[in-house]
Amino acid sequence: MAETPMMQQYKAIKRQHADAILFFRLGDFYEMFFDDAITASKTLEITLTSRDSENKIPMCGVPYHAVDAYIAKMVAKGYKVALCDQIGDPKATKGIVKREVTRVITPGTVMESQLLQEKNNNYIASIFFDSDGTGLAYADISTGEFMVSEIDSQSAITDLISELERLQVSELLLPVAFKDDEMLVNQLYQRITKAITFYHNGAYEIDEALKYLQQQFPDQANEINWQRQPKCLAAAGALVQFLLETQRRSLNHIIQLKYYSISQFMALDMNARRNLELTRTIMDGNKKGSLLWVLDHTTTAMGGRLLKKWIEQPLLDINQINARLDAVSQLSAGIFLREDLRVLLKQVYDLERLTAKVVYGSANARDLLALKNSLFHIPDIKKLLLECTAPLLKEIANQMDTLTDLVTLLTESINDDPPISLRDGGLINNGYNEQVDKLKEASTNGRNWLAQLETRERERTGIKSLKIRYNKVFGYYIEVTKSNLDMVPEDYQRKQTLANAERYITSELKKYEDLILGAQEKLIELEYRIFIEIRDMVAKEIARIQKTAGAVAKIDVLISLAEVAVKHNYVRPTINDSGKLTISAGRHPVVETMLNQTQFVPNDTQLDTGGSYLALITGPNMGGKSTYQRQVALITLMAQIGSFVPAASAEIGIVDRIFARVGAADDLASGHSTFMVEMQECNNALRGATTKSLVIIDELGRGTSNLEGMAIAQAVIEYLHNTIGCRTLFSTHYHELAELESSLPGLKNYAAAVEEKGDNVAFLHRIVLGKASKSYGVHCAMLAGLPDMIINRANQLSTDYQRYLKAAEEVVSTSGQTAVALEPNAQLQLFNDASNNEQQEILSAITDIDLLNTTPLGAIQLLFELQNKIKNLYR
Repeated sequence: MAETPMMQQYKAIKRQHADAILFFRLGDFYEMFFDDAITASKTLEITLTSRDSENKIPMCGVPYHAVDAYIAKMVAKGYKVALCDQIGDPKATKGIVKREVTRVITPGTVMESQLLQEKNNNYIASIFFDSDGTGLAYADISTGEFMVSEIDSQSAITDLISELERLQVSELLLPVAFKDDEMLVNQLYQRITKAITFYHNGAYEIDEALKYLQQQFPDQANEINWQRQPKCLAAAGALVQFLLETQRRSLNHIIQLKYYSISQFMALDMNARRNLELTRTIMDGNKKGSLLWVLDHTTTAMGGRLLKKWIEQPLLDINQINARLDAVSQLSAGIFLREDLRVLLKQVYDLERLTAKVVYGSANARDLLALKNSLFHIPDIKKLLLECTAPLLKEIANQMDTLTDLVTLLTESINDDPPISLRDGGLINNGYNEQVDKLKEASTNGRNWLAQLETRERERTGIKSLKIRYNKVFGYYIEVTKSNLDMVPEDYQRKQTLANAERYITSELKKYEDLILGAQEKLIELEYRIFIEIRDMVAKEIARIQKTAGAVAKIDVLISLAEVAVKHNYVRPTINDSGKLTISAGRHPVVETMLNQTQFVPNDTQLDTGGSYLALITGPNMGGKSTYQRQVALITLMAQIGSFVPAASAEIGIVDRIFARVGAADDLASGHSTFMVEMQECNNALRGATTKSLVIIDELGRGTSNLEGMAIAQAVIEYLHNTIGCRTLFSTHYHELAELESSLPGLKNYAAAVEEKGDNVAFLHRIVLGKASKSYGVHCAMLAGLPDMIINRANQLSTDYQRYLKAAEEVVSTSGQTAVALEPNAQLQLFNDASNNEQQEILSAITDIDLLNTTPLGAIQLLFELQNKIKNLYR
């Protein structure tokens, strides 16, 4: 059977977009066919039908007016959606109407509000590699942000992946040439996103990339220097080309290409971000329980997104940090100023995303109304900030454009209660356009005439229930109930029969219907055209609106930090280049917030690269070591984003990097055990840390035997102390390592304090000078609720182990040997003379023991046997 012209058209368009689900516009529906229909019906949970043909082509569809919700579901499942719309006018077209794809929606190019989180950016990134390093470009088309960077460090790939993790990109663009690099692609799939698009290599070539960048950013044409930053510009040019190709419209809201370097900010690798739970928790990935959750008292969506960026990119410049701290200081002291600003900010909508919708042509009258209402409050915000003394607050005020001309335009033109649809009329205010006013008057007069006609017909016919009504199918009609049909005049012409009524028209009604509907159609079309003109006028002012939006976001973040400082009794830290990290009565910002009314136990910290810079912390599990280490790192980070900190006082010498080896987790996707993950995280810290870094390592070496674990821990401590010399918090359950204090001058012992009263043990959650003598592991097991039988047995075995060890010490003592400190390569002497056969037998038994594969009970048995042999030898 021959295919219809429509199906031929569908297949031709589908061939051009084979990797997307094609939404094909037919009348009031978007239809899908073949495999697309099968996939969509399952994903969207809609009915799968078929076209009437011999082959029964699978098909399903969704209403065009509700398509955004269905697109959101498809993209959320990882699919690309190609929207194919009718380009020609069906009424004026002979034969099949022209159709083409008007937009391709991918995970990184979403504009639909159903898929966007208010306080999160939705980034699409493009990357490019060569032998010298990597180039990165990323954009959020919902806000207009476009950033580029180059990473030329020795660990360029690691740093790039860490940066992509920070951005939480939704989609990644790679040259097709990199598709065969399985190791890299697998890393990106596992760590970053499943939505990876391999884009044609030509887009990354010099001439092609520059052409698109200079077209997109004409005002920066002289700044776009290929020789200076070739890799990031290659990535950026490809990204611009991809966005233009998929969005099929101008990207006039993306007006500035901004360069940045990761060296401008404190370096935080993926492990530190995860282990410190900066923006989401390790356990469930939620915001609640993270540092962002504590600090986020922002009022606007723009402020929420900016605060997240500040947390993820702490500053290194002391002047910039102090400028933020000065602003937070004035805002925290000025309760009325802060409250007045918050009241105004509550009236401000998401200016960044509103302007993007304006440029995209998807903004309706309510969006322009929201824009007007937001801009209306900018002069008052600016006035309050200009009265401040903090330089940063004045600077923010000067960045604000009051945009009074736009407010005036939108106030005069847009109706204060417009419909959602642009094709329903009611968009334009009275008095803005003379022709609109005339058509409104004609339409109003027509409706008045209809009301008068209804009254006259009731009087003429005597039918009191007679009504004149309207619908889109039949137009205007007279409706008479069945009980009054005998009173209907002869000049009434029957139009439709219903169960309980009849519908009629008259020649007079038909005449006025043409006048009224003609006026309404002309009014709706004219209002639509005028609205588009107004929207285009707003679009020309995007740069001004975006600049103001950025200023609003900054003041919102600073107010949020001030609000948190007052609420939780935070103090201003002292920031300098001293190499010190001195905190008095520091508190963990998240834990103390989660505890609510429970008293959090504060702790002091004293690290100094010029003195004691490595704190070795021993003590029991549940003693508070991990919380203490994290709180020091978080206080340091908070100080360098410009926030007040949870402490009585704090002096922070600038930290260039934070490394956090905390907690235990495996990486099954990569085939790495818990111990291997520990070693990799430790390796990242040791290779990346400088003398200005802060390293926190918690319980290193637990995934192997005690001997090897303790050996690794000691070797790492010595390397941090002797080779790097950075500020370090190193906690361990190997309390034997506390002996290192005597040989490492920069190391100082600390312990998690414990109070013992008989069999009862209380963890005080205080970190004090000194060393721990035991780990209280059985007590922790009891707190965890293990059965009493296990606890009792563990206590018994622990006592037995200690008795056997003591007995072994006594044996060594009675054999005439004394314990001595071992020199390197020294060998332990058990006997004065090892010449006879019995002594050789005992020595052979000891040297043949496989310590790494011997169980504790097996070791006790071996020790018991050796003890008896030695006793027999010296009887």
